[in-house]
Amino acid sequence: MSNALPPRFPISADQIDAVVAEFYAVIRTHPGLGPVFAAHVRDWPAHEAKIARFWRNAILFERSYDGNPLMVHRNAGNVHGPMFEVWLGLFDSVLRRELPPELAQAWSALAHRIGRGLRMGMGEGEGPPTFG
Repeated sequence: MSNALPPRFPISADQIDAVVAEFYAVIRTHPGLGPVFAAHVRDWPAHEAKIARFWRNAILFERSYDGNPLMVHRNAGNVHGPMFEVWLGLFDSVLRRELPPELAQAWSALAHRIGRGLRMGMGEGEGPPTFG
């Protein structure tokens, strides 16, 4: 007997995988964020699979992800709060290209909520980037 929660919105695991793959294709070529990710990601397929599990957990409640995104971003050393706005802008553009408008909007709202939480958890507000 399962008491699994219904998905936050109706999206398939394949759609999640497609968004994640396209997003990281964009990230790898981005002049600002590409080098930040490249400093940490050695195995892109494994990273994409892990992030797809994160989103399947966040959206579909699959319980297939057991990481700690806040700690990973804190420990990276080269991730700063204002980067999340750039990240979210790129993510939103991928969502709009890959999904019907209502799904793109629902996922975007969730991503922005998570992004705000990560940024606050890193102790950074809405100001300019802090380095050092």
